[in-house]
Amino acid sequence: MRQARGRSATHDWASAVDFAHLALIRRDPAAFAPGGVRHLILEVAAYAADEAACTNGGHCAITLYRDGSVAVLDNGRGTETHAGGDHQVVRKPIMTSKDLRFFDHPGAQLLADGHPRRGMSVVAALSEWLVHASRRREGAWSQRYEHGVPVSPLTQIAGDGGTGTAVHFLADHSLRAAGSLGAGELVRLARRPGLSVEVDDRRAAAGAANPPQ
Repeated sequence: MRQARGRSATHDWASAVDFAHLALIRRDPAAFAPGGVRHLILEVAAYAADEAACTNGGHCAITLYRDGSVAVLDNGRGTETHAGGDHQVVRKPIMTSKDLRFFDHPGAQLLADGHPRRGMSVVAALSEWLVHASRRREGAWSQRYEHGVPVSPLTQIAGDGGTGTAVHFLADHSLRAAGSLGAGELVRLARRPGLSVEVDDRRAAAGAANPPQ
């Protein structure tokens, strides 16, 4: 596993959970997720596009569940990890701290909805629950968050021989009520050069997805 050195180009590894940052986002959801769940999906899909750019192409699968939750999966390299103390695995704090490339920068990249990209912590902070699973060459791990705060340890899970990231989240109710989500529109907005996108809309299917534990 790659050893981190404090602060990278994207995140400060020393900031395990930046409570002030998460609270700032939660105080103004309309500013950080304009358009509701659609913007949160695009925030996650932007990371899939980053991976596709680094791996000469990739795929992003978006699933819309009947309970209002959304899962976004990619086949990239998986979220970076390193060896911490006592042989514990530490994962880059993308859910719990600000993305240094985009946050607080007025000239930050715009997503396809025309609003600034802020990073994955916005998705975590504005979700009732979020499960982040990551598969890397050296192993696979999962962790659950509620409003951006970890509520489970980073747990090793079975790998499937591949790499990639899966983010399954249930956005706050107020955001789920903002606007409609069309499968075709999501494909159009999330697609980027080198990144193919598919949407599986299960909202009309019998039964609802249960929140992962």
